[in-house]
Amino acid sequence: MKQRILALAAALLLSGCATIVGTETQMVRIDSLPQGARFTVQDERGYAVAQGFTPQTVELAKSTGRYFGKKHYLLMLESPGYVPVTVPIEARANLWYLLGNIPLGGFPGWLLVDPFYGGMYDLKPDHPRPFMNPVGARG
Repeated sequence: MKQRILALAAALLLSGCATIVGTETQMVRIDSLPQGARFTVQDERGYAVAQGFTPQTVELAKSTGRYFGKKHYLLMLESPGYVPVTVPIEARANLWYLLGNIPLGGFPGWLLVDPFYGGMYDLKPDHPRPFMNPVGARG
């Protein structure tokens, strides 16, 4: 009986709902209008983490691994004859983190487990598809 209580207490104290349900990375579909634009995704340190031509799906980390360390990205698109476009991609807390920890006791998941793990975040937008204006076009 004591072992069951200890196991239940450990599960409540050492688990976070977003950690259990979520993942550390997310697939993001990069697209543009018109398609075929060259893209680069830079992280918050300015490092290129993905490159290619639209449309393409890339896998991006959601957390830096630090306490509440959500990732920030800049998606930069360019194509000959079109004005370059930059789109921010931001990690935001998801509902599993905000509401899912309540049945598990709340605070250990909210403050101790999930903040180190990317499962508590979703990258938005998850399918950026900016319109690229032709050079010289009037707004």
